[in-house]
Amino acid sequence: MRIAIVTDAWHPQVNGVVRTLNKTISLLESWGHEILCINPTQFRSIPMPTYPDIPLVLFPYRRVRQMLDAFNPDAIHLSTEGPLGWAGRRYCLRNDFPYTTTYHTRFPEYVRLRAPIPLALSYAFVRAFHKKAVLTMVATSSMKATLEAHGFKHLEYWTRGVDIDHFVPREESVMDLPRPIAVYLGRVAVEKNIKDFLNLKLDGSKVVIGDGPALQDLKAQYPDAHFLGYRENGDLARHLAAADVMVFPSKTDTFGLVMLEAMACGVPVATYPVEGPLDVIKNGVNGWMDENLQTAMDNALKVDGAQCRKFAEGYSWDACTQQFLSLIQPNQVDEAMEPAEKTV
Repeated sequence: MRIAIVTDAWHPQVNGVVRTLNKTISLLESWGHEILCINPTQFRSIPMPTYPDIPLVLFPYRRVRQMLDAFNPDAIHLSTEGPLGWAGRRYCLRNDFPYTTTYHTRFPEYVRLRAPIPLALSYAFVRAFHKKAVLTMVATSSMKATLEAHGFKHLEYWTRGVDIDHFVPREESVMDLPRPIAVYLGRVAVEKNIKDFLNLKLDGSKVVIGDGPALQDLKAQYPDAHFLGYRENGDLARHLAAADVMVFPSKTDTFGLVMLEAMACGVPVATYPVEGPLDVIKNGVNGWMDENLQTAMDNALKVDGAQCRKFAEGYSWDACTQQFLSLIQPNQVDEAMEPAEKTV
């Protein structure tokens, strides 16, 4: 099958969207499918205002059209609502080509944190992007309910996976710090609400793993925290496994892949009861949710790491990718519902 995936999120960005797409594409290719990934590295771009790590592609339609015409895909999937995603949507509508989309990111809430734009206006913009898709994929049932309340239609589940052979519990720690060690892992940006983590009371150590536009400001404001910057591959997994708890303070993520990665390492997760965690965290089993993040962390520290690992083993990238493959074939949408529900 010839599959075109259009995404504004791609390397060198480091986030759950990029990791999900990278793993999905890798597996699809290993299964014999031919993939065209249209991404910002193939176009002229400028840094996104207030978030320079994200490139905004300039006037991409002509090139997108040429690439899709030459590839002659059997299926087109639009992964993001950025300039490339809109160019892909324009191509599909002009050529009467059925396409699918994914709602990866709570774009309206992200925008609201940076500019006084009403949520209703941002949701109208995003809804317009997804409206004519055959279906829009969402990671969790709570996110599906939220989008339905905002008028979204044709929503289906596409869950996430974790590499349980890469993220594993480890006996030896790479962090020689006072315990307990609480870790935040992810982009260091305002929408991640990291200050709620850094303001927690902890007798041990707070560690931030990741990079982003808020990094220098947070370093200056919280000199007692340990900022390790960007880590990758085995180094990331080793540092994550060295933690006693991972704190996930974000209230704007649609899933939070790092929660599964922490659990696979035998590390419980402390978080708020919001979309994403509501579908993944079970109090006392793999972490703790509470409106009071201090309470969530204190309780999560008591959770057995072996239970966290067992929970994570139920999420595989193979099942996740097979689910995606089912959903991008319009005549198989109805059949795709059963495996989607089984993997949640």
